Amino acid sequence: MQAQAELLVDARNSVGESPVWDAQRRCLFWVDIPGRALWCWSAANGRTRQWPTPEMTGCIALAAGSEATPHGCWVAAMETGVALLTPHDDGTLAHERIATVRHPQPGMRFNDGRCDRQGRLRAGTMVNDMSLAATAGSLYALDGRTLRTLQGGFITPNGMAFSPDGRTMYLSDSHPERQVVWACDYDTDSGTPHNPRIWVDMRPLPGRPDGAAVDEAGGYWICGNDAGLVHRFTPDGRLDRSIAVPVKKPAMCAFGGSGLDTLFITSIRPGGDLGDQPLAGGVFALRPGVRGLPEPHCSV
Repeated sequence: MQAQAELLVDARNSVGESPVWDAQRRCLFWVDIPGRALWCWSAANGRTRQWPTPEMTGCIALAAGSEATPHGCWVAAMETGVALLTPHDDGTLAHERIATVRHPQPGMRFNDGRCDRQGRLRAGTMVNDMSLAATAGSLYALDGRTLRTLQGGFITPNGMAFSPDGRTMYLSDSHPERQVVWACDYDTDSGTPHNPRIWVDMRPLPGRPDGAAVDEAGGYWICGNDAGLVHRFTPDGRLDRSIAVPVKKPAMCAFGGSGLDTLFITSIRPGGDLGDQPLAGGVFALRPGVRGLPEPHCSV
């Protein structure tokens, strides 16, 4: 039976991104980038809540050692660097700077990112105005509380994910001028990618490559932005299947739920007439028939 995406939260996010399943709290967390908010949905009662963030946040990861805090502590790659965010019951959000980034030009921020299997955050930066097609973006490594540059020349870095054994790193550039997914050999000792090669050319396929996740069999799930699809590619780069979602711009996906058998999908709510997609900006869930992998906690 074909999996079907169902609305989980009618969040109406401008750019819903970086869903992360918190197994301890049975909650899904994500961010709205231009909305400057950290969101949470509870599987226990179906309720949502949000906390305002001090800057636009491109991606988050649950910090190691945050088990005792009620809503976790979150490593967040933002506009001016990486911070530790601690949400409180009263709706406030504590903010501690971890590392500062030096962008090559104004108007930049972090975008997509994810922890490797060892719990080290890797995240890319981009120029906010995508119409400029500026190749000023870089891929950064957060090692402890230090940022180092891994690779430059990106327009809109996206699609970060790691194979089950952690030895392959996937990375895409979702800008219309690029639309490719690279695979890199990944040194698990140093946390450094090598030998990047085009793994999937998505230009002939529907949808630009956006955020991604990997299942326990090594399948790579990536949102087809502008096409209302989520694609699964086999480890050898073959398109296995595509699943429709009821919005044109799915943004990022992540596995979660009690059995890690649910794929959660955030989305974008563009401006203009939304008569044909009233649920744009929502968060969706589907059962794809495969299980994901536990998300590593971030070491900081």
